[in-house]
Amino acid sequence: MIDFSGKVALVTGGSRGIGAATVKTITAAGGQVVIHYGSNREAAEKTATQAGSTKCHLVGADLSIQGAASGLWHDAISWQGKIDILINNAGVYHPEKISGSDSDWQNVWQSTLQVNLIATADMCREAIKHWLQRDDGGSIVNVASRAAFRGDGPEYWSYAASKGGMISLTKTLARAYCAQGIYTYAVAPGFVSTDMALDSFSYDPALRAQVVSDIPIGDIVPASEIANTICFLASGLATHATGQTIDINGASYVR
Repeated sequence: MIDFSGKVALVTGGSRGIGAATVKTITAAGGQVVIHYGSNREAAEKTATQAGSTKCHLVGADLSIQGAASGLWHDAISWQGKIDILINNAGVYHPEKISGSDSDWQNVWQSTLQVNLIATADMCREAIKHWLQRDDGGSIVNVASRAAFRGDGPEYWSYAASKGGMISLTKTLARAYCAQGIYTYAVAPGFVSTDMALDSFSYDPALRAQVVSDIPIGDIVPASEIANTICFLASGLATHATGQTIDINGASYVR
């Protein structure tokens, strides 16, 4: 049984979707959670209420701004004086058109890499410095994507590249710091059932059928399954799996 009693986790992008499901799973197992949100504090407050307000602390930060991750980390630490688990879930999914302007192309690439990869690396750096100073170890789970392995659509080069970079980052940190009790993992979801996805389906009912047709299991993955996997990896029950990526995509991509 997973038990997060006495543990404090930081979940970036914790207000909705995979992040919110992870927050609820951690608190249900006895943990406390710092919920990071970008701009939607109302959604973060709703998640905190559902998870147990006394078990949660909210911190806002715009990770598209260079250096914002460091401020987020220090605000998170100030709540309980420590972080034991870091879940890097915050991400953006912006299209870039090769026929668009040079400035639009560059802006999407810079924004996507900043949020999805650079901010993730910054968060990992802060966590590892914290744990090395305390000499008590910790766990990192990075939320990547099947796009890291199979690629993505023709307008999402930057997204696939950023998630591929996240996988390489995970492997590097696992090899570098596991001897110090710092364990690093990744999960690679396919299409996930979130509020955003369901909203898209409501506007375009044919889209769901199109998406599902590519998934042999016959449906998109619930956010709760991603959260369950994240929490298992973060629990300390599989330390020798450090550096590994768990695919959760209904067999739509099998490595």
